Amino acid sequence: MTNFAVVLKSEITRVARKEARAQNSQLKKASSQHRTEVAALKRRVLELEKLVKGLAKRGPTSVPPADDDADDGPAVHRYSAKGFAAQRKRLGLSAADLGVLLGVSNQSVYKWEEAKTRPRASHMPAIAALRRMSKTEAAEKLASLSA
Repeated sequence: MTNFAVVLKSEITRVARKEARAQNSQLKKASSQHRTEVAALKRRVLELEKLVKGLAKRGPTSVPPADDDADDGPAVHRYSAKGFAAQRKRLGLSAADLGVLLGVSNQSVYKWEEAKTRPRASHMPAIAALRRMSKTEAAEKLASLSA
């Protein structure tokens, strides 16, 4: 009888191990799929974080209206310190002269050019008008304001 009990016990053990292996293989496959999906999601999150960081560096952008005839809102003027300094040099004006033209101090002009401060919204139309102004027009306007 002992022989029968030993054989029965070993057969039960073998069948139990076979069943456990089958269930474990299914769990291993599912676990592997989950790890792959998690890794893909992590890569996607990193890409999106880089994109958000890049958009944050650019700052808010404003899109000008498509219809030029519609004057529904205030005009949007672009400003860059480098461009502002280039306009002053193109017109051949000193910072003090440009300050007289714009109605500000020469110190404001220097700070705007060095990007330490930005002009107020009330000064933006006058700065935008500089782009359309020629050297002679600027000299004439400066002479009329100085006189």
